[in-house]
Amino acid sequence: MTVESMDDTDLRLLSALQEDGRLGYAELGRRVSMSPSSVAERVRRLEENGVITGYTAVVDPERIGLSVLALVRLRYPTNNYKPCHDLIEATPEIVEAHHVTGEDCFVLKVYARSMRHLEETVGRIASLGPVTTNIVFSSPLERRVVTEALSERQDRLGPKVTPARKKRGPAPTPARAAGTVSDLVVEARGDR
Repeated sequence: MTVESMDDTDLRLLSALQEDGRLGYAELGRRVSMSPSSVAERVRRLEENGVITGYTAVVDPERIGLSVLALVRLRYPTNNYKPCHDLIEATPEIVEAHHVTGEDCFVLKVYARSMRHLEETVGRIASLGPVTTNIVFSSPLERRVVTEALSERQDRLGPKVTPARKKRGPAPTPARAAGTVSDLVVEARGDR
């Protein structure tokens, strides 16, 4: 399934589910003017075609003691990525890893309990090559509904579903985690 094969209703359903993955079929149907059974069929099709890849809970890292957020850029000196991938997989503090263009090879999103914990984690990462660490003061935009990125079709989507844009002002501790844009993971906080 491609964006060209999805219609406006599919995009509106995806927007609503990204905003609140706990919405039932009746409420989704009300929002897109369809019957619950038609909505259930569309959601099933989106799941089967890999557009919706899963449902998950969004956890506030600060509430579970992970109050330091940093972006760590790694300049990896070799084309043998296995040691890097192994370290990423074995380091739970790394919640996102992106292989990027430019001087740095990887950008890693890292959560830690304290500055000392961050220092230890960055030290493990630095065993692979030079690193640059940026500590996040605040995140004006933590997560955006990815279907909004389809700007050429946005005018045709009808009534806009309010996106999840939790803004935080300057704070002494970093912002909360967010889902990734690379994977469309519809967030849920329980069963349907």
